[in-house]
Amino acid sequence: MNIKQRTIKSSFSLSGVGLHTGEAVNITFKSAPDNHGYTFSRVDLPGNPIIDADVDNVTDTSRGTTISQNGASVSTIEHVLAALVGCEVDNVLMELDGPEVPIMDGSSIEFIDALEKAGFVDQETDREYYTIPANIHYTEPDRKVEMVAMPLDDYRFTCMIDYNSPILGSQHAAITTLAEFKKEIASCRTFCFLHELEMLLENNLIKGGDLNNAIVVVDKEVSKEELKHLAKIFNKDDIDVAREGILNNIKLRHQNEPARHKLLDMIGDLALVGVPIKGHIMAARPGHAANVAFAKKIKAQWKKDTSKKHVPKYDLNATPVYDTVQIMNILPHRPPFLLVDKILELTKNHVVGVKNVSMGEPFFEGHFPGSPVMPGVLQIEAMAQTGGILVLHTVPDPENYLTYFLKIENARFKEKVLPGDTLVFRCDLITPIRRGIAQMKGVGTVGDKIVVEAELMAQIIRKTH
Repeated sequence: MNIKQRTIKSSFSLSGVGLHTGEAVNITFKSAPDNHGYTFSRVDLPGNPIIDADVDNVTDTSRGTTISQNGASVSTIEHVLAALVGCEVDNVLMELDGPEVPIMDGSSIEFIDALEKAGFVDQETDREYYTIPANIHYTEPDRKVEMVAMPLDDYRFTCMIDYNSPILGSQHAAITTLAEFKKEIASCRTFCFLHELEMLLENNLIKGGDLNNAIVVVDKEVSKEELKHLAKIFNKDDIDVAREGILNNIKLRHQNEPARHKLLDMIGDLALVGVPIKGHIMAARPGHAANVAFAKKIKAQWKKDTSKKHVPKYDLNATPVYDTVQIMNILPHRPPFLLVDKILELTKNHVVGVKNVSMGEPFFEGHFPGSPVMPGVLQIEAMAQTGGILVLHTVPDPENYLTYFLKIENARFKEKVLPGDTLVFRCDLITPIRRGIAQMKGVGTVGDKIVVEAELMAQIIRKTH
């Protein structure tokens, strides 16, 4: 039985402070279309720039995971991503009015509770998993970091930490299936050592830090005066060292809470691979930098394996959703510049169109007539016309609108398109259409080969006459 992708049923917002910036921030979760994935939008910046939760966008791992794109950044993303993975949510847009995800209580549990309260809804598209085909290893010998992803028809995690500390010592944590995440892992809070806390405070690096959102491990002799100083900084009446070797402001939720939190961080960081994983992840001494490097290795293998798979098959002889005449009732283009012959599929989130490339095309007369090749720019134009059908499908009177390009990004031409080829385009919305602006990912195939792909942004505007 195929499992469907899912998003949240209703929007909701949470408020808090950024751990490192100390700034008040609101995060609003919104449903997103099929194949959208996880994205952040900085609504406090001009143009509301979008940042994809992608390992290739990671720019800093020093005190959490930071991603950057389109001139904007968002930090400390790992706890909210872990919550989304734990709830098995595939597609969501998160709007932030600040540079950092709120730290909440230092774990994922408040995100989990809010997501479950909002509810979930299944979508039309099947969820695609990356099932680890063979062991994928990552090591950092100098730091004694070891990670491996092994084949398994589930998502299992085993994590070990060892800080060579008599207080914290060696700890292990594990879950045998993702269904255990909420109960066993989600409430486990971030932690730091007292010497790190003092250094961070001295350098004004955790402006939003509070003893209510982190476990502080006391790894050195500490005087009453130092404890009184910390109590004053954090507005506490009194602070002491508990028997477990932590500041006694909070009680551990699990005896091995630090190891469980490291497992939580790993789940969040590995969400940046960009696809739900099936496999057994084992890690010794993980950290954000190693997690991200490991995620990049998994993503590279996933891309390599995916490129070997056949592209989707379409019945080119099936009755089309729109034939050429019907397309001309929607698009303003006319031959010889109409570059879409029929539409095979059309939903609110994707469209599939066909272009039959013949030797009679007028552009072959002047474009390498001795070795005819369809120009790449016309492949993009054909893709855009296919996407235009998807965008115009959202208005009741498409004949009264025009579509205009705003942006073309990441265009790649992988194979030549020749006379006699049947070019099939699929365009999927990247984000919901807002104010008539659509962002789409387009892929063009000939047979079982991808020949062109690009990300397009277009706007529909009502005709003025």
